[in-house]
Amino acid sequence: MFKSCCVYSTGVLCILFLIAGISLVLAQIFQNIVYNRIKSEVVLKNGTDAFAAWENPPPPVYMQFYFFNLTNPIEVLAGAKPAVIELGPYTYREYRPMSNVHFLENGTKVEATNPKTYVFEANMSSGSEEDVIRTVNIPAVTVMEKEKDSPFSGGLISAYMKGEDIGLFTSVSVGDLLWGYEDKLLEMVHKIDESIDTTFGLFYKMNGTDDGEYLFHTGSQNYEDFAKVALWKNQSSLNWWTSDECNMINGTNGASFHPIIKQSETLYMFSSDLCRSIYAVFEKDVWVKYLPAYRFVPPSEVFANITINPSNAGFCVPEGNCLGSGLLNVSPCKQDAPIIMSSPHFYQADEKFAEDVIGMKPKKEHHETAIDINPLTGIVLRAAKRLQVNVLVEKIDVFKSQTADVRTLVFPVMYLNESVVIDDDSAKKLLAVVAEANVVINIPFILVGLGVLLGVVFMALMCRHRTPESSPAERQPLLKP
Repeated sequence: MFKSCCVYSTGVLCILFLIAGISLVLAQIFQNIVYNRIKSEVVLKNGTDAFAAWENPPPPVYMQFYFFNLTNPIEVLAGAKPAVIELGPYTYREYRPMSNVHFLENGTKVEATNPKTYVFEANMSSGSEEDVIRTVNIPAVTVMEKEKDSPFSGGLISAYMKGEDIGLFTSVSVGDLLWGYEDKLLEMVHKIDESIDTTFGLFYKMNGTDDGEYLFHTGSQNYEDFAKVALWKNQSSLNWWTSDECNMINGTNGASFHPIIKQSETLYMFSSDLCRSIYAVFEKDVWVKYLPAYRFVPPSEVFANITINPSNAGFCVPEGNCLGSGLLNVSPCKQDAPIIMSSPHFYQADEKFAEDVIGMKPKKEHHETAIDINPLTGIVLRAAKRLQVNVLVEKIDVFKSQTADVRTLVFPVMYLNESVVIDDDSAKKLLAVVAEANVVINIPFILVGLGVLLGVVFMALMCRHRTPESSPAERQPLLKP
């Protein structure tokens, strides 16, 4: 009787565990418990880990600059393809704490600025800031583009440039090219138009300064709004482009994302460097310091021409003046300088742009922008933003002495790689959170597993219980000696 009771008790427990486990799996009760807890904690408010990491990110951020040194300037003026050699990296540690933080609208929004400071890291660089780069003369190209339709003033400026030996190409140190130098041509133009700054640098006035005031959603009302940009410079949209869709400010600033991310999502980001919003889609699962992550990358459609992506028509400036795939004309937001942005080495751009310049070798692993995000918490585990600065170069009749017979092409000046990897201390904390969440979420599956195990035990006991015992007579040998 005792044996039978044990056998049938095992069977009952097996059924109960299976029913409970399967019910909990279908109801997703434990998963919802974990998700609701994460949603309540990943909010921008004083005292939360999410706010502390957003206000002063602990992982070190590095900005690497790679320059294209022109080796054949005379031949280029005669109509040959430019030949360039990549120099770099020149690495800077980037400090980017939030500043002037104020909560608004009952804690549903927070305003802040994001000043960035760059400190040169000699031991992580291939050269010094004194290294000289031969590249296109961006101030000269900007002035020539503005004056190309004015024969009189353009002719006077061309004569001045010839007298001062100012040409289409120039040699500048890395430090000056990045952070600024007094330009002789701009000094002359400043006498005519005082609004023209006499100093030029690719990152001039961008070290120790911010890119404007932001207003962010805190995520307290909707977890999917966590760290999304509501306003930039007190504006909810841009005014540089020719369509409302292209002028939209969408998503976060790219440093933070909402928790509970799905592979099917499209993540939007606003980049003041690009003067527009972009988006990224899921590419694959990856691991970063033993932590699971989803890799999101901007698809080629983001910078595709209007034939492939008609929504990009608004980025054609002036209206109807569209470039090929992989390029973005940002001159409207760069003081009308003929600056064109792309991925490094024209990755994902039309092949002709890379073919126009000797030395371009686009590679996905080196030149793609990618973000690895922990899907549970939305924390960025690893990221690399890679952008290339180019200048449109063309023959200008008024400036024949300077442009000679140069080809019309997009000339690469430099590209940057802004990267971050989660630090060890933050990774350990997050690993504990992920492990705890996995245990709680998998409780129903543990119950199902126990049910299956008890089912196996029950079947074994039943088989043994049903086997009849032999009598003493049956155990006697058939033949006696």
